[in-house]
Amino acid sequence: MSNDQQGITEDQLHQAELIWNYHRMHHESRPVDVAIGLGSHDLGVAAHAAELYRSGLFPTLVFTGGNSPTTAKVFPRGEAVHFREHAVDLGVPAEAILLEPNAGNTGQNITLSREVLVAAGITPVSVLLVSKPYMERRSFATARKLWPDVEILCTSEPLEFDHYVKSIGDEKLVLDMLVGDLQRIIEYPKLGFAIEQEVPEDVHAAYASLIRDGFTSRLINP
Repeated sequence: MSNDQQGITEDQLHQAELIWNYHRMHHESRPVDVAIGLGSHDLGVAAHAAELYRSGLFPTLVFTGGNSPTTAKVFPRGEAVHFREHAVDLGVPAEAILLEPNAGNTGQNITLSREVLVAAGITPVSVLLVSKPYMERRSFATARKLWPDVEILCTSEPLEFDHYVKSIGDEKLVLDMLVGDLQRIIEYPKLGFAIEQEVPEDVHAAYASLIRDGFTSRLINP
């Protein structure tokens, strides 16, 4: 992949790919009671959720998410609303989709989706979280903390790192997001937001290197 005008180096991309590989859980998708599509700037989440629904892996799909500074202009009616519309366009029956339009973070994605399911009379034993590729591990750690009595599986579009960056069209945004998600994996267990995840030394070194290089726009308290 060629670098763009932002001056991102091949070494920085290599460091980012180490973090990318760590974020992905490599769970095998299989039939579950419900799936939850986590809102974000990435409409590929809705497309992948729709594909899995059409494959018969679950009968009910929840889309969750309001807006963030990253998504307000792209999805002005809210992430979940736009995701649902895209999934319906891709063949998912509207009646199979539940909507949670208020969540502003991953913890709220989980807790508010659970409330929506309860209101619909659904008490799942197994849940498939559909997210951006680099959000798999953080969504897993969050759900295991907040919803410990269900089996949690994670999935995302099966894209390689370079293909994903090209699909988003903004290398720096992706690297900033990778770093920000890893910081949350490290810090959130201390705040009670997620279960702990071991971070390998090479991944931690890549994280520190990218922070030194200025990929900090998505850090909490940078």
